[in-house]
Amino acid sequence: MSLPSEPRPDPAPPDSPTPVVGSAGRSGPVGAVQLPGGATESLASLLGGRSGAVDASLPPVAFVAGYLLGGESVSFGVWLAMAVAVGLGAWRIGRGGRPRAVILGILGVAVAALVALRTGRPEDFFLLRIATNIVSALAWTASIAVRWPLLGVVVGLALGQKVRWRRDPALLRAYRVGSYVWVMQYVVRVVVLVPLYLAGQVIALGVAQALLTWPLVAVCLAVSWWVVRSVLPPDHPGLRHPTPAA
Repeated sequence: MSLPSEPRPDPAPPDSPTPVVGSAGRSGPVGAVQLPGGATESLASLLGGRSGAVDASLPPVAFVAGYLLGGESVSFGVWLAMAVAVGLGAWRIGRGGRPRAVILGILGVAVAALVALRTGRPEDFFLLRIATNIVSALAWTASIAVRWPLLGVVVGLALGQKVRWRRDPALLRAYRVGSYVWVMQYVVRVVVLVPLYLAGQVIALGVAQALLTWPLVAVCLAVSWWVVRSVLPPDHPGLRHPTPAA
C-alpha cells in the first residue's frame, strides 16, 4: 500500500478483468471475496482499485506536462498537478466518493508540490511517492514478521472476521506468503524510481509512476491470489471459513 496506496472502491475496467478472492474452492471468479449478506467485493477495491491508481498517476503526469509546457517551470507543473488533483477530487465526491479519501489524496499532491516548490527541483515532486513506497514495503515486511500479515488484516476486516483468520494456521500461512507479493510491489517501485530520481529524469519519473500504478497492482492482485490458493490445502473450506487449530 501505497499500503496500496489510497484505497477507494471502484469497479474494475471492463477490459482488465480483476482477480477476486473467493473461497479456496477454486470456483467462481478469481479474486472476489464474499461479504456478509452475500455481497461480493473485488480484492482490487479492498487494496486500492482503479480509482486509487488513477488518482495516484494523473497528478504526476500533469506535473510533468505542466513542467514541460511551462518551459521547465516547476511552478507551472505544480499548479497543473494541483488543478488535476482538485478536479479529480470534485469528480469523486460528485460520484459519491468518500470525502476523507479525497481530501487525503489532494493533501498528498499538495505536500509533494510544496516540496518541489521549496527546493526548486522538479524531481522532488516524486520524493513523497518514493518515501511512501519505502515505508509501505517496511510495514508489510514487519506485518509478516510479527505474524499479522496485512493481506490477512485487510481481507479479514472486509469479511467481518476480525481476527478469527489468525486462529487458522493454514490461512495465516497463506496470507503471510501472499503478503510477500505486495512487499515486492513496493520494492519494484523503489528500485525503479530511486535511480530515476537521483539522475533527475523528470519525464521518466512521470512515465514510471503511471506504469507502476494500476498495471502493477493488477499483476500483484493476480499473483497474490494465485499464491494464496496454492498455499491453502486442497481440502480447506476457504477464506470465509477459518478453521481454528485443534
